[in-house]
Amino acid sequence: MASFSTEEDILGVTQAAHADGLKVVDVYTPYAVHGLDTAMGMKRSRLAWVCFAAGMVGAILKLWFEFWTAGVDWPVNVGGKPWNSLPAYVPVTFEVMVLSAGLVTVFVFLVISKLKPGKSPVLLAEGITNDTFVLAIEEEDATFDPVRVRKLFERFNVRSISERYGEEVS
Repeated sequence: MASFSTEEDILGVTQAAHADGLKVVDVYTPYAVHGLDTAMGMKRSRLAWVCFAAGMVGAILKLWFEFWTAGVDWPVNVGGKPWNSLPAYVPVTFEVMVLSAGLVTVFVFLVISKLKPGKSPVLLAEGITNDTFVLAIEEEDATFDPVRVRKLFERFNVRSISERYGEEVS
């Protein structure tokens, strides 16, 4: 693990470490750093597609329920209006679409992020939630060269370097 003082340093060292073939476990920052996901080599999130699918499923089920209720289960002639008048169903369908998309997206996000009630946070370094940027890399095999990694970190104004053995970082 290496800690840095600035956003530019953490972004640069993350890009360099990924380009050098090091396994970047995670980067801990006190605030969101734009471009960090690309620097880590992460793929684009599919959470937007989950949100879209949940919204569509919610809207389709709500429309089906409204048509079934008005035409099959409880057909009532209200002022001569047809039972399958779509404009009457649009506001409620939209609201259910937004509700289902929001709830499913939050649930899937919590599952993917492994956030659960009672989980205690792992703070790897002092100031990690205040003013410190931390890069955690993993030693994958015997070809890992600590001297080369230390030189890479020093090119980007490293504040401190620490090693942890046998601890889960992510």
